[in-house]
Amino acid sequence: MSAPSGASVDVPVLVGAAQFSERLGEEAYEALSPVDLAARALGLALDDTGADAAVRARIDVVACTRQFDESFPGMPAPLGRSDNFPRSVAGRVGLDPERVVYEVSGGQSPQHLVTELCAEIASGVTTVGVIAGSEAISTVLDLARREDKPDLGETVEGSDGDRGAGLEGITTRYQAGHGLVDAPTQYALFEHARRSRLGLTRAELAEEMGALFAPFSAKAAQHPHAAVREARTAEEIVTVTEANRMIVDPYPKAVVSRDKVNQAAALVLTSERVAAELGIGREKWVYLRGHSDLRDRELMRRTDLSVATPAVTAVGAALEMAGIGLADVATYDLYSCFPVAVSIVADGLGLAHDDPRGLTVTGGLPFFGGPGNSYSLNAIAETVDLCRATPGSFGLVGANGGTLSKYSVGVYSTEPGGWETGHDDRLQAELDAVPDHPVAHEADGWATIETWTVQYVGGEPSRAVVVGLLDDGRRFLANDLEGGADGGELIDLLLGENAHGARVFVRSVPQGNRVAVSDERMAELLPTQPVGFRESYEHVLLDRRGHVLEITINRPHVRNALTPDASLEMEEVLDAYFADRDLWVAIITGAPGQDGRGAFCAGNDLLHTAAGGALWMPRTGFGGLTSRRGVDKPIIAALNGHAFGGGFELALACHLVVAEEQAQVALTEVKVGLVAAMGGLVRLPRVVPPHLANELILTGRRMGVAEAQRWGLVNRVVPTGSALAAARELADELMDSSPTSVRISLQVMEEARAHADPVDALEAPSDALDKLLVSRDTSEGVTAFAFKQKPRWRNL
Repeated sequence: MSAPSGASVDVPVLVGAAQFSERLGEEAYEALSPVDLAARALGLALDDTGADAAVRARIDVVACTRQFDESFPGMPAPLGRSDNFPRSVAGRVGLDPERVVYEVSGGQSPQHLVTELCAEIASGVTTVGVIAGSEAISTVLDLARREDKPDLGETVEGSDGDRGAGLEGITTRYQAGHGLVDAPTQYALFEHARRSRLGLTRAELAEEMGALFAPFSAKAAQHPHAAVREARTAEEIVTVTEANRMIVDPYPKAVVSRDKVNQAAALVLTSERVAAELGIGREKWVYLRGHSDLRDRELMRRTDLSVATPAVTAVGAALEMAGIGLADVATYDLYSCFPVAVSIVADGLGLAHDDPRGLTVTGGLPFFGGPGNSYSLNAIAETVDLCRATPGSFGLVGANGGTLSKYSVGVYSTEPGGWETGHDDRLQAELDAVPDHPVAHEADGWATIETWTVQYVGGEPSRAVVVGLLDDGRRFLANDLEGGADGGELIDLLLGENAHGARVFVRSVPQGNRVAVSDERMAELLPTQPVGFRESYEHVLLDRRGHVLEITINRPHVRNALTPDASLEMEEVLDAYFADRDLWVAIITGAPGQDGRGAFCAGNDLLHTAAGGALWMPRTGFGGLTSRRGVDKPIIAALNGHAFGGGFELALACHLVVAEEQAQVALTEVKVGLVAAMGGLVRLPRVVPPHLANELILTGRRMGVAEAQRWGLVNRVVPTGSALAAARELADELMDSSPTSVRISLQVMEEARAHADPVDALEAPSDALDKLLVSRDTSEGVTAFAFKQKPRWRNL
C-alpha cells in the first residue's frame, strides 16, 4: 500500500553500511568490548556515507540490537555490561541523540529496525537514524579467564529506549518444564517433523544438511569478517567426530549457530531529500523496496511443525511489494541458525537448496558466525554492498527470531521506488485466525510420536524430548524415564528410523509428562505408589491423634518454606489423609525455629530456586493443596507465625484458620518479581472486597491477623504459642458433628460455586445429597436425637 494521494512522503534510503570484526590471536586484535565493537562499526558506516560530519549533525535516533546477555533471564555478564548500551555506543562516536532504541531480542530485530526507521523517515518522525549491533562473546570469555580481567560495566545517563527482551510467546512454563528452552532442541523438533513429512531416512537427511551448508562454509571461507575461514565439505560438516560432537539429534556442532565471535555491523538511514542535502552521492543510495514482519504462535500450538507459514508468507509479501519474483532476486540471505531454518523456508518458496545464486551472502551463522541478535545486520550490510556493486539488482534478507517465531524480510535495491507500508496487519490476522492445535499439559495414555529429539551431554545421549499426539488428537510434550547414556528403549527408538508415528505410552507426573515404549515398560519404570502413610518423611512430621491428623511442615531453617519435593511430600500425606476413612480432620502448622519463634510457612523456597533448583509443582499445587480438587474433609491451618507468599495461599486453601496474635499474612510475590499464582490471585478476591484484594496483591502489604480476622480471613486469633492447641479445640468441635455431614456439606458448597444464582445452586442435582440420604451417620444422628443419646459417628 503506497502513501495516500497528495501525502508528503520522504522516501527512505540506506546511505551507509559497514562491518567490523576481530579474532583472538591475530596481530590487529584489540580485545574490544561489545560497545567498542559496535562503535567501531558505526564509525565506519558514517564514514561510508561520504559525508560523515554533515550526517552526524542530523542524527536524531540511535538504535541497537539487544546484547545476548540481556536477552534471556539469568544470562551472565562475567565482566559486567553497560546499563544503557545504545547511549554507550553513541557516546563512543561523539553522538548525543534525542532518542535511542534498545530493541527486543531475536534475530529478526535488525531487519525489523530497518523497516521501522524507514517508516519513521517516510513520515517525517526521523531525519537520520543509525542502527548498530555487536557481540564480543569470544573476547569476553577469553578475558574472564584471566587474573587481570577488566571491568566492562559502565553507567550512562539518559533515556535508554529499552523495549524489554520481548520473549512473550517464545517459550512457556510447559516447555521449560520439559527441557525445551534451548534453540538447538527446539529446531531439532522442526527438523525431524520436516524429515518425517518428506519421508527422509537419517542418512538422506544428513546428506541434505551437508549439501545445504557446504556452500555456506565456502562463502564464509572467502569473507574477511567470518569466524571460520576454512571451507568444509558436506561430509565433514555432518560427520560426527570428537571435535564435531552431537549437540542434539540430528545436529552435530558444525551445523549449529556459532555465537563465540567478535563481530559488529552498522547502518545509516535517511531520506532521498536529506541525502541530497547532505551531499551523499546517489551511488550510495539503497532502497528498502519490500518488507514484511510476521509472527507465529508458540511452538506447541502450531498447526504443523514441519512448515513455516508466517516466514514464507512474509517473503512472498515483501517480494510482491517490491514488484518482483524469486527469479528476479540476485542474492539471498536466509537466516541459518540451523539447517531447518533455511530448508523449511526454501521448501515453502519452492527455492532449490542448491540454487546457483546461493542462500547466504556471508556464510551463515554456523560459519560466518552468529553475533547474537545482530547477525542479520551483517547480512543487510553485505547486501547493501552487493546492491551497490551491481546497480539495479535485488537482494533479499530473511531474518528469523525465536524458534521460527518472528520473521522479518527486506528486499533491497539501488533501483528507486516509493515507500509502502504494506499489509502485515491483514496477513497477521489471517495467520492468527487459524485455530490453535489443542494441547494437553497433563498427558496420560497411549499416543503416537509426532516429532522428537535427543539431547546430548559430552557426546552421549542424555534426555529425550518427545512431541506426541494423544488418541484424542491433543499434542503433548514428554521426556523419557530411562536415561540416555545407560541405554534406554525409548532413546533407541528415537535414534532409529521408525520413530515417527510409533505408538508410545505417556504418564503425567509432578515433574512433567514421561513417555515409554509401552504401558508395561511404564509400569516397570514408574510403578504406581500405593496411597498410605510412610514411617517417616524428610520435610514433614505427622502426629495421629484419634480422628485428627496433625501435619507439621518441618523446614524451620528456611521458615518452613517449601521446595517442590516438600510439596510432593505434602501431596502424598494429604492423599493418604483423604483416603483414610478413620481420619476426619487435618491440621497443618509449621515447626518452630531454633530461636523458638514460629513460622507457619514463608512460601516458596527462593534460595532453592535461585540456586537452580527445580521449578515444577505437584498436580495438587503448592503444599499438595492449593490446586487440589474434591477437598471434602476439613483442614485447619494453625498459623503459629507468619504466612507469606505460598504460605498464605496454603492457608487460604484451608477451610478454617487459627492464628497467633503476633502472626502476619501477606502475598509477597510481587516483592520478588513473581505473582501469587498458587491460588492467591483467585481465592483472596473471593473472600475480601476487590479493592482490598488489589491492595494486598499489588503491594505485598503485610496484614496483622486481627485485621485478617475482621475481613474473614482468620477464624480465631489466639495468644502466642497456642495456635496448635486452639486448632485442636476447633477440631474437637468439628468431630462433634457427623463427619459424613461435614464431607457432604463441603462437597455441596463447592458445587454451588459454579452457580451465581442461589436458586440455581439449590436446584442443581447433587449425588452428594443422595449419599447423605442412605448414610449410616444420618440414621445414627436422627435416632440419637430421638432417644436423646449422643451419636456415635462412623463416617459411613
